Amino acid sequence: MPKQKVPVNTLTRDLCDLARPTGNIYETVVILSKRANQIAIAEKKELMRKLEDFKNDRDTMEEVFENREQIEISKYYERQPKPSLVAIEEFKEGEIFYRMAKHEEEE
Repeated sequence: MPKQKVPVNTLTRDLCDLARPTGNIYETVVILSKRANQIAIAEKKELMRKLEDFKNDRDTMEEVFENREQIEISKYYERQPKPSLVAIEEFKEGEIFYRMAKHEEEE
């Protein structure tokens, strides 16, 4: 999902709309939290991979403060929408695949 469509600010959501696909707001929250965690982990790996290029065992304080490109990369990720907002938008657009485990009484 392109992140441009995701709002960067928190919005008030109608809980009934969020709960409608699963029939239970708590199940929806679990789905959203798991997806947000996946997004956060992926973004962290991507950021660490990009910052690895700048790693130097002999960094001095001057080199740390003068590395503008590294600072710009970090600022880019700080400006990105929060993973929870991305997960909510994906859920609303039907882009998250999930399945419910069968309960014992249903078997």
